Formats: sequence, structure tokens, C-alpha cells
Amino acid sequence: MEAPTSNVFDCALVFEGGGYRASYTCAFANVLLEQGIYFDYVCGLSAGASNAVNYLSRDRRRVREAFMTDGPAKGLVGLPSLLRGRGYFDADALYEGALRDGTLAFDWETFSANPARLRIQAFERDTGKTVRFGREDMTDAMRMIDLVRASSTLPGMMKPLEVDGRVLLDGGLGTGAGIPVCMAEDDGFDRFVFVATRPRGYRKKKPGARDAQMFKATAKDHPYLRNALLTRWERYNAAIEHVEELAEQRRALIIYPDEMPVENSTVNPRKLAAAYDAGHAQYLREMPRVREFLFGSPDAGPQPDDPDAGTGYITLG
Repeated sequence: MEAPTSNVFDCALVFEGGGYRASYTCAFANVLLEQGIYFDYVCGLSAGASNAVNYLSRDRRRVREAFMTDGPAKGLVGLPSLLRGRGYFDADALYEGALRDGTLAFDWETFSANPARLRIQAFERDTGKTVRFGREDMTDAMRMIDLVRASSTLPGMMKPLEVDGRVLLDGGLGTGAGIPVCMAEDDGFDRFVFVATRPRGYRKKKPGARDAQMFKATAKDHPYLRNALLTRWERYNAAIEHVEELAEQRRALIIYPDEMPVENSTVNPRKLAAAYDAGHAQYLREMPRVREFLFGSPDAGPQPDDPDAGTGYITLG
């Protein structure tokens, strides 16, 4: 196997989370792979953590299939999982189980050989601390998938996972409130491509009485979790406004979805497949803008070996 190399060194690739909204944004990872654009630093949290590790494995099938529910995830999400007492998402089967039984394989060899840096984060339930992990913490494939799962564990919807004696939950509860640009900033970057799962102008609203009561019930006797849930709206809004300021300074390129046809809890396979296709079409249109930001002009930078890569067309010759 030829060792993977990077070709973008001065800019961080940042994936927002959002559950199954990543069925749309994972297509950005695949368009980058199709175009031969390889970032040397990638970060994300929650579903964005999956996008990050899948992109670094360079397995385009896994990039897409991780957010489809008509394949390995069939029967492991939504009502069937709830009825079995496994939560809305059967995390045991979707993460470790799928890796162990091979229903959603991971190219550990390519991932390990990839020189790019990686950062994901989770929230420590019992201390309120934000915990970050890099590839140095991912000593094998099962350890890697455990950390990705921890970063993605939505309170009340997924079975919590204890890692190294700590109960870790969704990274969106911690620093940045779901906007992972702070991870890249803390690692010294000042240029970012941020793949958003919410449309331009989206802001979270202060939870009403009903939502506040639900958050308190979800947190039960965990005060740090309760506080994180109740304050996330304002922390998220401050974080996205910061990224928008970076974009005004031409230090960030924000790729907003033209539309977001699914929610974080959407599990309908046809809707998820349609979301991927819509995202893929949008991100192909975005490539001149991405290339200009990264390489200085709309047609600069690495080019795909196949000129029709990702277009859906086949060259007859």
C-alpha cells in the first residue's frame, strides 16, 4: 500500500456534529477524497467525529454508510431499538458491534498510516470537563471507535460509555457547544474550513419551560450535565458568531448546507440517502470556492485522477 500523504497544511478541516444531519455533510468528506484534497489536520465532535476518522481512513464507502440506515444499521435505530430497550440508537451494535462483526469495516491500516493530525472531544458527565483525544489515544480500532462513540453519546438517546473510568457524553455539551473550531484554534490554527450542519443564520433558542424540564429529567442527579444542557443554546450562538467573524476576516470558509432535509434523529433510509445525494451535489458546486480559499484560485490545487470523479458521468473513450 502506498503511504497516504497530505496536501493541505495551513488550514484545519472542521466537522460540526448533528446526528443524522451528517448524512448530508459526510458527502463533503467524500467529495474531498474524490478530488484528491487531503487535509493534514481534521477535527470534529459527535457525528463530526465519525466524519473525521472516516475521512482519514479514505474509505468512501464507509464515509457514506456510517450515516445510512438501510445497511448495517437496519433495525438498530428508532422504534425497533427502543422496543428492545437499547435506546433510540443502539450504540453497542452501531459502533463496537459493527466493527467487531465486520458489517461496517474500518480501514485501520490506512487510518494508521495517514500522517494527518486528528482531534475529537467528549464531555465528562461527573466533572463537566471537556476531554479531547487525538490519534495518539487511539491505540487500536476498538479504542478508536469507543472514543468516537463517547463523543457522539446523546444523553437520553444512547447508552453512556465509560472510558478509563469516566462516563463520557456528546462532545457538543462541552467547550464550543457543538462548534469544534475551538479545537483547531487551541492547536494553533488560524485558518479553517468549517462544515456546518445548520443553514446560514441558524441560532438556538433559549429552552422553554417544557424543554428545561426535560433537560433536568435527563440529567437527573448530574448537575454538570444539567447545566451544560440548559446553557448550550447561548454558548452555541456565541461560538457560531465567532466563526462568522473569522469568515468576515477571510480566515474561515463556512460551508453551510443549502438546505438540511433531515433532523439529527431522522432514521428513514430514503430520506438519508436523498440527503447524501443533495449534499454531494452541493459540495461539487462548492469546489471552486473551496479551491480558491485553500489554493488561491478556483481551479488550483490537486486534481482528481478521474476527471469525472463524483459527477455521476462515465467517460466513454
